[in-house]
Amino acid sequence: MLHESDFFSSKNAINSISKAEKEQTFYYLETIKAFARTTYKSIYVIDYEKKGFEYVSENPLFLCGHTAQEVQKLGYAFYFKYVIPEDLQLLLKINTVGFDFYENIPVEQRIFHTISYDFHLKNPDGKVILINQKLTPLYLTQSGKIWKAICIISLSLAKKSGNIKIYKTGDNKIFEYDLKGSFWKIMDKITLTNREKEILQFSIRGYSISEIAETIFVSPDTVKFHRRKLFAKLDVANISEAIAYATNNNILV
Repeated sequence: MLHESDFFSSKNAINSISKAEKEQTFYYLETIKAFARTTYKSIYVIDYEKKGFEYVSENPLFLCGHTAQEVQKLGYAFYFKYVIPEDLQLLLKINTVGFDFYENIPVEQRIFHTISYDFHLKNPDGKVILINQKLTPLYLTQSGKIWKAICIISLSLAKKSGNIKIYKTGDNKIFEYDLKGSFWKIMDKITLTNREKEILQFSIRGYSISEIAETIFVSPDTVKFHRRKLFAKLDVANISEAIAYATNNNILV
C-alpha cells in the first residue's frame, strides 16, 4: 500500500540544513508569490527536508475545490485524495526514476534540469482533468540534494498520462522515459522555422489567417500551409493548442 513517505526518495534524504544554506532562502517566497500573481498556471513549492508543501498559489486549477492553505496543509495527502489510482502509481514511478536520473548528473548541473510529466486529477464533482506538471530545483544542499523545488501546473495537451521528459536549460536534447521499456531515450528538442514562429506570434496577438497573410505579404493559402506543418510538428489539432504547446514548452524563443 502506498504511503506519503514513498514519494520522498532515500537518495534525496536531507537530515539537516546548514545556516549558510538557510540564508539563501530569505525572502525568496515573495518572488514566487509575485510570479504566481502574473500567471494563470498553478504553482507550489516542495520542501524535501520537511516533506511537504511550503507554498501553494491561489490559482484554482490544482486545488480541487480546496483553498491554497488547505492544499498546503494536506501536502502529499492531496495526491492520495485526488490523483486517480493508476496515476498515483505512475507518480511514484516518476519520483523514483527522476531521482535516479538526478543522481547521475554532476552536482553543479542539477539546478538546470526540469522534469515534466502528465497525470489525472479527479475533482470533487467527479470531473477528471489531465494536467502537466513541471518540477525544477530551486535550492540544493551543499551535497547536491534537492532541498526545495518549484512545480508549475497547466492543463495538458497530451492524450494520456505519463510523457515523462527531462530538459536542461540551454540544451537542445530532451530525455524521455520509456515506461514500457523502463529506460531513458534521447530526443531532439522541437525547433520551429522562422515562418512558423512568425505565424504563431501573430496568432497569439489575435490575428486571423487573412490578417497574418496581409502582414507578412503572403497568400492565405501559404499561411494555412505553414499552420498545417506546425500542427503536425507539435502533434496538435488547432492553433489554440499550438499556442499553448509552444508557450508551455518555451519553443518560441
